[in-house]
Amino acid sequence: MSSAVNKYAVRVSYLGTNYAGWQRQSDVVSIQQCIEESLLKIGENCTVTGAGRTDAGVHAISQIASFSTQKNWETRRILLAMNAQLPEDIRIMDVWRVDEYFDARRSALWREYRYFIYHGSSCLAPIRPFVWWNRHFWNLDNVRIACRLITGRHDFRAFCKATECPENSVRTLLRVSCKRIGGMTMLQIRGEAFLNNMVRIIVGNLDRVGRGEAAPEWISELLLGMNRIESGMTAPASGLFFWRVGYPLGGIK
Repeated sequence: MSSAVNKYAVRVSYLGTNYAGWQRQSDVVSIQQCIEESLLKIGENCTVTGAGRTDAGVHAISQIASFSTQKNWETRRILLAMNAQLPEDIRIMDVWRVDEYFDARRSALWREYRYFIYHGSSCLAPIRPFVWWNRHFWNLDNVRIACRLITGRHDFRAFCKATECPENSVRTLLRVSCKRIGGMTMLQIRGEAFLNNMVRIIVGNLDRVGRGEAAPEWISELLLGMNRIESGMTAPASGLFFWRVGYPLGGIK
């Protein structure tokens, strides 16, 4: 990376269907790679840091990324220049100047994901790529109880991809809630940090509770540090959106 003096944060929205997630990888196309290549095409060879990683197929409404440049860009001009080089399913929505100490990942206070489940024997065709089509209707009262049990600081080992779970699997969730919107359920999950596949495994476990296959209190047992094998399925990526990120006052102006 070249020496750089100007730092920017960008808000990125993307359709994750055609990508192997946020993180740059050697043999597949990622969101980070596409953004870094768009900068390279406008003369800026720099590394982009995202507020949070997303899995393959996961979408984003408001992912935040930061990078430094040598050129002193006007914010609207760099937005237009990057979008001109990016594929249509990745868009830069906003650009801000930030101070040299700002880091999209390390400066974040929390990340919020939202997950959408469409219930019923058929699914509305236009929204099919953006939801988990689940033929079963949930008992929402039991799911809400489970959401309250998940909220807080717990050992989420049972909610992490087994092959990529760190030694310390304790995380803090600040808000877990669900809302029924017609034939669809929306889950809102906000936390300080997340484990690999954590949100999708939470949804898979809530599905077991919602369908009556497990009592809400079963969630509490999982949160005692049980292993992934004791837990439910990993919900599909299609219904998951990286929704927004929180920063200290003045972190992004």
